[in-house]
Amino acid sequence: MSDTGSTSSGFTTCPVPLTHRTEITVGHGGGGRLTQDLIDRVFRPAFANAALDTQHDGALLKIPGGGRLAFTTDAHVVSPLFFPGGDIGKLAVNGTVNDLGMCGARPLWLSAGFILEEGLPVATLEKIVRSMQQAAAAAGVTIVTGDTKVVERGKGDGLYVTTAGVGLVETPLTIAPSSLRAGDAVVLSGDVGRHGLAIMATRAGLAFESPIESDCAALAAPVRALLDAGLEVHCLRDLTRGGLATALVELAESSGLAIAIDAAKVPVTEPVAGACEILGLDPFYVANEGRFLCCVPAAQAAQAADIIGSHAPGGPAVVIGEVKAGPAGLVTQRSLIGAERIVDRLSGEQLPRIC
Repeated sequence: MSDTGSTSSGFTTCPVPLTHRTEITVGHGGGGRLTQDLIDRVFRPAFANAALDTQHDGALLKIPGGGRLAFTTDAHVVSPLFFPGGDIGKLAVNGTVNDLGMCGARPLWLSAGFILEEGLPVATLEKIVRSMQQAAAAAGVTIVTGDTKVVERGKGDGLYVTTAGVGLVETPLTIAPSSLRAGDAVVLSGDVGRHGLAIMATRAGLAFESPIESDCAALAAPVRALLDAGLEVHCLRDLTRGGLATALVELAESSGLAIAIDAAKVPVTEPVAGACEILGLDPFYVANEGRFLCCVPAAQAAQAADIIGSHAPGGPAVVIGEVKAGPAGLVTQRSLIGAERIVDRLSGEQLPRIC
């Protein structure tokens, strides 16, 4: 299962850090260390099982009689409902499709649950549903079941969408954090930070000289191309809530290995870099909805980058770092001037309500 976005636990939550008092409460701040604390303290002990404990974007499940399925679920609470490059419907479909893809699965079927606030215009709902249908058709999946609930005016923020997905795992590889190996290359599929900035600009009514559009897109095609080429893919991770930096920390912690990256090799467009500088944000922590990491043996890194660059949006793909033997869970970043610093989870979320 995944978050959003994804957290390293393999369990999805809304943005909720712990408040450390006698009575535990829930607040904002998804994708960071406090969300992970909440997952580790509440959800994982309650639901512990082998599939959940893999800490992946989805559960890999054996089918009686042979074969494997991937199964994932995700809730979407983005505000506003429409943003440059997408909307909550497109985001819901692509987010779930991408989580299945990160398991090495071919996405097949989705469910969709809608929580509607009383007073939501039917025309708005129709527009979002059409967007979902178009995104599903483009990704090659079918929405086969769902549910609808209506809550009182003022208690639903317009619309929330929850999707779950099932995909078929056709590769014999186990694509998961547990398969990472020291010496693996870390390949990034494209530029980072566009989704979060697009949401924030729309939400705050900001107008930048160069408009910033979300990178929201399905990633099944590049994953299928990697597998069809016979590459030894060890791990895949999409960069959603918490951005590139959080995804790297999740992989290092889940695998018990270390990761070192070169910041100069990470693509950040000039509009995103400029907006982050103005707003005091770090683009490495800003959410994406159409970018992913691919970890393969170093000897296959160049081929993986070429394949991803030919099939994934936002390219070219670049090799940004490598997996190391340790210290366990450590992520380091070499800066533009050659200095190294530790990359950690944020205590909260730079931009809440972005997925």
